Amino acid sequence: MPGALAGIRVLEFTEIIAGPFGGMLLAQMGAEVIKVEPPAGEPWRLIAQFIPTESRSFISLNHGKKGITLDLTKPEGQEVVGKLLPETDVVLVNYRPDVAEKLSIDYETLSKLNPNLIYCDNTAFGRKGPQAHRPGYDLIVQGLTGLMALEGKSQNGVPLMNALPAADLSTGMMMAWSVSAALFHRERTGKGQRIETTLLGSALTIQTSGFQLIESADLEWKQKVLDRLAQARSNGEDYDEQKKARLEIRPLRAVAMYYRAYRTKDHYVVVGCLSVALRQKLCDALGIEDKRIDDPMYDPTQPDALEYARGLVKKVEGLFREKTTDEWLALFDAKGVPAGPFNFIEELMDHEQVLANDLQVTLEHSMAGTVHTAGPPFQMSETPLAIQGASPALGEHNEEVLASLGYSSDQIDALRESGVIC
Repeated sequence: MPGALAGIRVLEFTEIIAGPFGGMLLAQMGAEVIKVEPPAGEPWRLIAQFIPTESRSFISLNHGKKGITLDLTKPEGQEVVGKLLPETDVVLVNYRPDVAEKLSIDYETLSKLNPNLIYCDNTAFGRKGPQAHRPGYDLIVQGLTGLMALEGKSQNGVPLMNALPAADLSTGMMMAWSVSAALFHRERTGKGQRIETTLLGSALTIQTSGFQLIESADLEWKQKVLDRLAQARSNGEDYDEQKKARLEIRPLRAVAMYYRAYRTKDHYVVVGCLSVALRQKLCDALGIEDKRIDDPMYDPTQPDALEYARGLVKKVEGLFREKTTDEWLALFDAKGVPAGPFNFIEELMDHEQVLANDLQVTLEHSMAGTVHTAGPPFQMSETPLAIQGASPALGEHNEEVLASLGYSSDQIDALRESGVIC
């Protein structure tokens, strides 16, 4: 059965992570995605190459696409785009706001060639405001939006980036989500539209309650935090000192016992109990009592609350060291406690649970050979998702795509000789 987006053509002018990830998700839903790169290749292809023009990062973000190269600074390259547009449904772009216009792939230009076009324009900070002109990457947005401070990692008083590019990856999902919605709207109305996604918006959205202010409950502590941070920065305090100052005003809730990893006799186990009922099940399994569960009037803000929590956690840590991970998991399964083992990513490639749910697939790359990678993250009964193939080598589909537009072999050779394609 074909995917939900079978018959949809996507023209992708993106690089690095967010845009390519969004395009890859659309390809998994059956869309024909044609990735357009400059003749030298997009930057992510060229960083940490393990064979010429191929990097692990690029391969992981561009499965299932056709790849062509075009020098969009040349009229011949723009002419190819013009020939592709009439049969294109979606365009993905993630350049700085001024770049698309310079390359004549902005919405105003392309929508004249195809009024029904769905154009998804991703920027770091949006097209309005004092930072709209700035280029931006996940790291910069992590720092701006508090994502970097969320994990609180630091080195010598300097904040460290999160290992996962959350702003980029969530934006790729936003792009695929919004395009799917726009296609549905066009199916109903016949109208295309412009979509604007941003790393900034994605990073704020995924923080949920972290980016929220309830006036009746939060105004007082927020102002205290802002005043204390201003004082800390005025005093020249480093990140660790600022973090500590913030936690003095807004301490973390003392629930670490129920949502964390524990050292066992032989390894580690991770538990996650986020309801009163589940916390009671954990206590029952451990054979302990937590007075906070049975006392509806318990106030976690009282001075003795943190001391009580720390004492209980220390006791529980000792209990976990008495059994192996497998023994704890068997007990937790019997008691209905949500838990699992701790793994490194290398241990998941052949994991039985991953394989049972088709979350690992095997592809054949034209240059790199056999590639094992993550399968589609969800499935649909009537329009199943599938990875259409490995990522394209640089310019792998130049001849195929150009020939479909009516270019002869001599014309294709001329484009190559002039540097329009590789």
